[in-house]
Amino acid sequence: MSDVPRVLMIGPPPGWEGNVWGHAAVEQVPAEAGAVAQRLHEGKFDAVIARPEILTPLLERFQRDELILQNIDKGLAVLDPQGRVVWANPTLRLYTHGDPVGRPLLEALQAQVEAVGRLPELAPTAETQWQAPTSSRLEEPLAPARAGRPVHLRLFCLTCGEQPYVEADIRPVLGPDGQVTQLIALLRNVTSEVIQQQKLDALHQAGRELAGLTPEQLAEMDVRSRIELLKQNLRQCIHNLLHYDTIEVRLLDRKTGELIPLLQDGMLPEAANRKLYARPTDNGVTGYVAYTGRSYLCPDTTKDPLYLQGAPGARSSMTVPLKFHDEVIGTLNVESPRVNGFGPEDLQFTELFSKEIAAALHTLDLLSAQQICTASQSLEAVNKEIALPLDEVVAGASVLLEQLQPMPPEAAERLRKMRAAARAVKEGVAQVGRNLLLGPLASSNDTPLRGRRFLVIDSDEQMRRQAHLVLSRLGATVETAATAADGLAMAASTDYDAILQEVKPPDMGGYDCYRRLRSACPSALVAMTTGFGYDTAHSILKARADGMKYVLYKPFRIDQLLQLLPDLPARTLAAESPTPPSLPAPSLGSGSSPPGIAPASAPSGSPATDNHPVPSPTDRSSTPAVTPSPSN
Repeated sequence: MSDVPRVLMIGPPPGWEGNVWGHAAVEQVPAEAGAVAQRLHEGKFDAVIARPEILTPLLERFQRDELILQNIDKGLAVLDPQGRVVWANPTLRLYTHGDPVGRPLLEALQAQVEAVGRLPELAPTAETQWQAPTSSRLEEPLAPARAGRPVHLRLFCLTCGEQPYVEADIRPVLGPDGQVTQLIALLRNVTSEVIQQQKLDALHQAGRELAGLTPEQLAEMDVRSRIELLKQNLRQCIHNLLHYDTIEVRLLDRKTGELIPLLQDGMLPEAANRKLYARPTDNGVTGYVAYTGRSYLCPDTTKDPLYLQGAPGARSSMTVPLKFHDEVIGTLNVESPRVNGFGPEDLQFTELFSKEIAAALHTLDLLSAQQICTASQSLEAVNKEIALPLDEVVAGASVLLEQLQPMPPEAAERLRKMRAAARAVKEGVAQVGRNLLLGPLASSNDTPLRGRRFLVIDSDEQMRRQAHLVLSRLGATVETAATAADGLAMAASTDYDAILQEVKPPDMGGYDCYRRLRSACPSALVAMTTGFGYDTAHSILKARADGMKYVLYKPFRIDQLLQLLPDLPARTLAAESPTPPSLPAPSLGSGSSPPGIAPASAPSGSPATDNHPVPSPTDRSSTPAVTPSPSN
């Protein structure tokens, strides 16, 4: 029987076999490419029979598949279960040194594992989340694939020259018995994406550090010192990160339209001191950019009518607006001694960094306001603690002066001094509070979010602090979470009116977090918050398609938060007793002076004095415990 030839018949019999194959072992297989390939791979056949109309389409398909595999721009390889290359297309061979067949894939690539990726379980179409590999994954990076699970690796290939970063998607091929028979590896060069992300991360980190202040610095620095620190950080970041040597930053005075110099390096003295205004003409490229709010590339300064000489020998310039929530607050100008010294990529990264500069300027304003507010609240707490005891001193002294008559003149004078000293302490505390309050003031009764409960999910501690600051002043009860997991746990046990979720939590996909929040707290209004960076996972787009209405930009602004009011769930708020007047807090509205510029001292007759008059030493309303006597 061993001499009986084995014949594979593809599709139906040709009709002429008769007795020709009477002594052959014929196995018939459907005319399907996958089935034919599998049987040819598994069996040892002596001959193959197929009718022309059956064989021709199969051959054409094989030829078409071969054409595609040989010409796609991604590397493709078939591996055995141990990870050795069985077949590789020409693109993958470009990544290897020598013939990869018969060698382990990572050895052929001379690659090391930079990161291990995984897709979110609840959202398989979401963006891959990357994390550093564990020691076990470094030793056996293909182990999950051999166990029947897909593997996503980001590799650094020593053989790829200037394009060293490759993503490998390795998937198992299972046989009829469920065992892994082969591995399919798809490689894609992602060097440009990785380098761009590294630059974006560096820009983001630099932006976070621009206005970074330790608690000690915050306590010790005044506004002018903070501006100097910001200028120092700006110079360092622009020189080291963007590699620009000639720079100029100006801030827009909203009242006059003047562009006030903040810092400059490498500019001519007459250029640095030049008065410029946000106007379309006669104010150079800087004035034009501030007026239009659009970036401007000047490829050749000798041919551009808008250009005014800034740096000596400058032949090209790039000017971008500094915008905070689409409002121009200043400009950033850089110049080069070369014609066409700046390209689209330079413009892209400079525009991204300009957002960080604007946010840093605004954060300095917020930090100053927060410091003033904290000091004011501390003074208010001190007032609450000392007001009644001091009133008792004033009242007691007055009673003694009235009742203990006659008394020695020395004793009477001593009591009068005690009463005056108590009043002086109260006046001193009040005066300190008035000296702290700079700039426009907000009404202490302006609490449109009174009785509302907010949850803010944000990985940035600064943003969580700022959410407390702004929302509390609007009357809301605020709770915060640093991760999506924490936020979901809180949302499941608390009836919130609104949940503000950052677009990309550190531990979960943005859209996945949004869906789970809506499920955990159905009555709450869920909105996304975003600041820097591109929404690569399209979480906002997906959430909008799922009914999300609001996207808020960070840092939080009062006007944006108030836009949520009409869509907050209807509630019957319990009546509350009026709160006693407190020290007013600085306004965070957009109508104040440009961020980063110290506001002028409050003028005489400011709201601090008009709204909270200080009792005079003879004001009897401050001593309610004692009945006034005619002798006093």
